[in-house]
Amino acid sequence: MSSSALPESHPAVHEHKGKTCPVTGQTHDFCAAQPEDSRSPCPALNTMANHGYISRDGKNISASEIVGGLKACYGLSTPLALFLSHVGFLVLRKTFRRVSLFEIGKHGQVEHNASLVHHDTPAGEVYAPIEIDAGLVDKLIDDVQGGERMNAVDVARARIRREKESPVLDGVHAEIARGEMAIILGVWEEGAGTDKLGIPVAWMRRWIHEEKLPDGWRPTRKQGLLDTVKRSKAIRTAMENFRKAEAEAAKDT
Repeated sequence: MSSSALPESHPAVHEHKGKTCPVTGQTHDFCAAQPEDSRSPCPALNTMANHGYISRDGKNISASEIVGGLKACYGLSTPLALFLSHVGFLVLRKTFRRVSLFEIGKHGQVEHNASLVHHDTPAGEVYAPIEIDAGLVDKLIDDVQGGERMNAVDVARARIRREKESPVLDGVHAEIARGEMAIILGVWEEGAGTDKLGIPVAWMRRWIHEEKLPDGWRPTRKQGLLDTVKRSKAIRTAMENFRKAEAEAAKDT
């Protein structure tokens, strides 16, 4: 479940049924996961549920519901939303079926080790941990040079660090890991006319730790498949450059 606590004005515990929340009504206001809700290791999907873009209880969700949620919540293009949703359901072997969010955390399918803010799946466990480690969140933010905005190079630095701490990722899951961050870099990139384009660090911390959108934010542009591929390649190139630099430094010692 989300690690976020409900605001003091909210009831301590209440029930979510589908997209309905007795506290927020039919709005897209934030409400953290309740004890009976289902959640995954994916902050993007959990945030969509916390804001009612998909079923707030995280249960009985179709691929088409996720497509609609990705478009409405993050401004993803139809091709990108279709690709993410339907390929994900195919990998999970849930084509033409509905899922609960916890099922997306089945280890070794879409889910992978070396998450930026979750621990690796313990040996023998079927599903990955969904608890967010505040210490890993702090380390992720510490990887941001300049401290104001996170860009592809900062993401690469964080991915290098986490992949050193985990079992080696295969090529497919390494690409998934880069792609996850490439999408949000495109969705939230700010700073035109400044020294550094990127995601405001405060937005990233809130999203990846509290699974919550920035206050008042709504998508103002479409994030497409080709742009996501381009950003993923930028992360990969930066990772390769970091590894080369480390190898050269090792030769000199």
